[in-house]
Amino acid sequence: MPTKRLLALATPLLALLLPLSAHADNWPAALKNDYMKDCVAAASQNIDKKTATQYCACGADKLSANFSTAQIKQLMSKEVQPSAELRAQALKAIESCRATAPTPAKPKK
Repeated sequence: MPTKRLLALATPLLALLLPLSAHADNWPAALKNDYMKDCVAAASQNIDKKTATQYCACGADKLSANFSTAQIKQLMSKEVQPSAELRAQALKAIESCRATAPTPAKPKK
């Protein structure tokens, strides 16, 4: 599974309201746009689009704050799979995006 989808599907149930400008932006512009598009598309399968966009923006912020431009390029590469260690670090970095957001209500039986 491509890392973008893995990151996008890791925790699509929750979101934080962090502005994209909160951290130095280590994202190459095209890669950030690709990440947001793919992440929102995947997360929107489980949550509304607004919440998905907020969640994905949080994830982008966390990746930018915790990884260099070179590491982000590795994570987003369509040609070479990033190392398991780098993927695990990325998933851990975005984990906090769901930690403080409300859990969606469960459907009634």
